[in-house]
Amino acid sequence: MLKKIIPIVMFFYFISDAHAQNIFVTSTGDDSNPGTLVQPLKTITTAVSKIQPGDTIFVRGGTYDLSGTVNITKNGTNSSMYYLFSYGNENVVLDFAAVPIGTKGIKLSADYWFIKGINVTKAGHNGLGITGSNNIIERCSFYENRNSGMQLDNGAANNRIINCDSYYNYDEHKQGADADGFAPKLTVGDGNYFYGCRSWNNSDDGWDGYMRGANDVTTTLENCWTFNNGYTKTGYDPGPQANGNGFKMGGGDNSNSQHLMHHFILKNCLSFDNKVKGFDQNNNDGSMTLLNCTGFGNKTANYRITRQVNAGQTVTVENCVSFEGKVDLGSFVNQKTDSWQSPFIVMADDFVSIDTTGVRGPRKPDGSLPDVKFMHLAEGSDLIDAGTNIGLPYNGIAPDLGAFEYGIPSAVNEDDKNLPSNFSLMQNYPNPFNPVTNIRYSIKVADYTTLKIYNVLGKEITTLVDEFKQPGNYAVQLSTLNFQISSGVYFYTLKSGKFLETKKMILLK
Repeated sequence: MLKKIIPIVMFFYFISDAHAQNIFVTSTGDDSNPGTLVQPLKTITTAVSKIQPGDTIFVRGGTYDLSGTVNITKNGTNSSMYYLFSYGNENVVLDFAAVPIGTKGIKLSADYWFIKGINVTKAGHNGLGITGSNNIIERCSFYENRNSGMQLDNGAANNRIINCDSYYNYDEHKQGADADGFAPKLTVGDGNYFYGCRSWNNSDDGWDGYMRGANDVTTTLENCWTFNNGYTKTGYDPGPQANGNGFKMGGGDNSNSQHLMHHFILKNCLSFDNKVKGFDQNNNDGSMTLLNCTGFGNKTANYRITRQVNAGQTVTVENCVSFEGKVDLGSFVNQKTDSWQSPFIVMADDFVSIDTTGVRGPRKPDGSLPDVKFMHLAEGSDLIDAGTNIGLPYNGIAPDLGAFEYGIPSAVNEDDKNLPSNFSLMQNYPNPFNPVTNIRYSIKVADYTTLKIYNVLGKEITTLVDEFKQPGNYAVQLSTLNFQISSGVYFYTLKSGKFLETKKMILLK
């Protein structure tokens, strides 16, 4: 197993277009400026009007008081995206408190945008409304908006939402009826993917996949947490119209008389302390797949899937855990090695902690979820090595049950004394990636150098560099076309002499 290292996140972006330029925005800028670092623009809207394919808008830290929607309509391409990034680790907040009810914060109706590090609050409707496709939204937060924090509809397809938070969204004018954390619903398109996201204290649901107009689409969630939904920021219950489910996996109007199908896939997801249900079918008639998920303390049921789905559709629940909550599954549900089945008896002692402290805590420097003890399996639990191999990473002789695999660290390990001092390792770009990403590094002292890729179990996948290196700047390309690996989290480790550093990357397929 790899050793522990404190992650070092460096601000370093590479744009593939040789003619690409950077455009800078600050709250004290001037829209008559050229948009350079020294003479920045004042508004994102003006920057968007100037941007060309491959360009990057860098937004400096601060709070931007906005009076109208930021509309993004220019389409990029797969090879030449548009980029809207916070500058380095600076905190960017777009405050839409001045807009009327019904007004979105950011409206992304374009394709191939990468938005990273932008926080949106107090919009009159969605914090971010996406109707475009093939976009990446990473390390953004949506909070205290007056409808869902993020909504995807009108055909929005193949968008990737990575390490984002959505919380405290409350539509007071509707008594909490519509404000979800993340809402891939209504007329949403196919192939949207959420990784490492959190949703809490939204007045309606954490995730809502309710359909009206769309049908036969698939949404995938991996390593996502949702909790305390159905309540406001202060813990107030707005009433029964505020649904309060964690993951609502679809459904439609009139008890879904149209038999609409929203196929939901959830892997390693956690739902707890929601006002009603943790994992909720609603009235979805499509396929649902729940693998290594954990439900805890949801008031009505941790899992409820009772309505027979359409012919040809399947429901699978495997390696899942339920504690302090009801499990209500129909006979048509394929269940295997779940904690409520024989021979398991789940008790508090099966977990390191059932205290939720830290679940709202700050993310790690790379944007990943915080390390918590909550619902992690304790040594000696009979839920360890008790699962079925379903293709997800595991440690030991068999997979564990639940969202957290025992013995797999959430970060790569290394002693502090071995932090690097004779080289610099940059974050791979793009990240997430598929199928190609670039890794750049600088060697300051000539020495024997290796660059290797590992999976989350510490197994070496491939070696990219293995030779003596002179001081200088280097770049290497990793392509999954050269070997077969599945989507998920991987680590790349640069070692030069006695020093090493490791960073995390995400492969999406």
